[in-house]
Amino acid sequence: MNKLALHSNFETLIENFATNQIGICDHFLSEELAAKLKIDLISLFQDDQFNSAGTGNHETLQTNQLIRKDKIYWLDRNHNNPFQNSFFDLLDDFIVYLNSTCFTGITGYEFHYTYYEKDSFYKKHIDQFKNNNDRAFSMIIYLNENWKKEDGGELNIFQCNSSQLISPLSGKCVFFKSSELAHEVLVTQLPRLSITGWLKTN
Repeated sequence: MNKLALHSNFETLIENFATNQIGICDHFLSEELAAKLKIDLISLFQDDQFNSAGTGNHETLQTNQLIRKDKIYWLDRNHNNPFQNSFFDLLDDFIVYLNSTCFTGITGYEFHYTYYEKDSFYKKHIDQFKNNNDRAFSMIIYLNENWKKEDGGELNIFQCNSSQLISPLSGKCVFFKSSELAHEVLVTQLPRLSITGWLKTN
């Protein structure tokens, strides 16, 4: 994807966020990169590299499958995985653009693959920890091709007295402030794949 197309996607995400507190870009990932990341995620899951996700951070971490049933695998450039590193390259470009246009002061990030098996969910929650406010923005990028309404698994984001349902279609990115918007993942009827993470400040 060339720089002009990249910046257009970045602008779409930022403008939607500025208008509605929820940034959405349907083609944040190219079809090629989304397909490669999906293959990588599935391979790692089949190799039993995922762990059950918990709530809280290192000091307060708990695993409770009544709250969330997804499984995760943390991404890191040190894995030297070409597909993961391509994703990080895209993310680095977005952060440079975000900082230069919106003066957000993002200094780091953390991301993981997320796998929701059939009948999995994540109850309503806020992403920022009570004992740590490093997380500035939440980002979810989806890897599910041909997702249909009856497949479930929508992201439900709550705003005042309303909520917005977002389908987890491949390539789509959702972006919002980690401290402000409660959200949930509805029960999925099929395996649901994504990359989930946070842009952080010191």
